[in-house]
Amino acid sequence: MNLIEQQLSGETYYHGRIIDLRVDRVRLPDGGEATREVIDHPGGVGVVALTDRDEVLFVRQFRYPYREVLLEIPAGKRDRGEDPLATGKRELREETGAAAAHYEPLGVLYPSPGYCAEVIHLFLATGLTFGETRPDDDEFLEPDRIPLEEAVKMVLAGEIKDAKTQVALLKVALLRQTGAPGHTGGDQSC
Repeated sequence: MNLIEQQLSGETYYHGRIIDLRVDRVRLPDGGEATREVIDHPGGVGVVALTDRDEVLFVRQFRYPYREVLLEIPAGKRDRGEDPLATGKRELREETGAAAAHYEPLGVLYPSPGYCAEVIHLFLATGLTFGETRPDDDEFLEPDRIPLEEAVKMVLAGEIKDAKTQVALLKVALLRQTGAPGHTGGDQSC
């Protein structure tokens, strides 16, 4: 069965600093028509930065849509067209002061494919060195370090709610547990 929807028309209703909102008219696989509301976003990157002591670097920050402080891996928005690894390096440095000798891709995540075109690239960073943090002017963060094993337990207990953080931590833990290909190979050195 053909599942592809064909765009017939589209109109952008909002153009913002981070997102655009557009409404498309589409032809469905059965020939009918429907409306699709889409949030366009340049994408982001999340980094599991692992210390030599098997601690994960985290940041706590207030997330306005949820009105609560969340525990997350260092992450941020890509500039349009920016290489995801360059974004990851920048965000890790800005938010934690860390730089890594090795970066390993962990794949991509579609956080809300029903209405949002955002793609989040995930990386594992190792061989860390530390300097000063440089958060954005409107970014207020509290850094933290938590052992990987404890962080995984926090995900399973529902204490870490951020999707990119959950996925990235569980991927790293599973790769370490299984010794799956790609965990030790495929490094992208800085």
